[in-house]
Amino acid sequence: MNDTPDIDAKLEAIRDARAAKPVLDIVESYLRRLGASHILITGLPMPNRTIESLVHRLRWPDERNGGVERTQLQAHDDVLMLGLSGRRPAIRNLSTIDTTNSELLACLGDGAKIMIIPVDALKPFQAMVVGAGRQINVEPYDLASVEIVAAAAFRRLYDLGVVSDQRPGDLSARERHVLELTALGKTAHEIAELLDISQRTVHAHLQNASAKLNASNKTHTVVEALRYGQIDI
Repeated sequence: MNDTPDIDAKLEAIRDARAAKPVLDIVESYLRRLGASHILITGLPMPNRTIESLVHRLRWPDERNGGVERTQLQAHDDVLMLGLSGRRPAIRNLSTIDTTNSELLACLGDGAKIMIIPVDALKPFQAMVVGAGRQINVEPYDLASVEIVAAAAFRRLYDLGVVSDQRPGDLSARERHVLELTALGKTAHEIAELLDISQRTVHAHLQNASAKLNASNKTHTVVEALRYGQIDI
């Protein structure tokens, strides 16, 4: 059911918030209204970086352990790849593969669904909002509405100084530019001429970007740069 006045009220409350907690409370309450029993609101780390400072809310009971809430999220948990692999909100039924490859998802047990809401309102910073549980019941409008609320929430957290639009491990502006040109098929010689730098410098930028993205070759570097929101083509 279209509930535009309610969404408008949430957005106004987010804009008026003077601290992070009420902003996060609004997002959590909306997810719970849609049936979520498990909540995650977090930034997404760059490769080989920690996630602790990026997690803003983790309400995640472990159904295997009497509902005791987890207090930590590992940066390598596969649940984070769900936020990196999509650009639009999605809902899915959890499979055995999901719960095997993610310690966080393993906490949910059988029959659970998960809502994944990627947030790229502060490019190149990336974030995700997750709601999961057995009672989730959402329509396409609900997913679109959560996406709007989540984006507004992270913009407000940025205005409040709680999050930055940069992450440790982000590529430099020049590294991004070199990779964008590489993705468009430019050779090192052509890039050097376009940017008025030496080919050796072009290769150095590519090597630095590859190291930051934990990539094995030039093509892999471009793919990972796209995945982590570092370049647009």
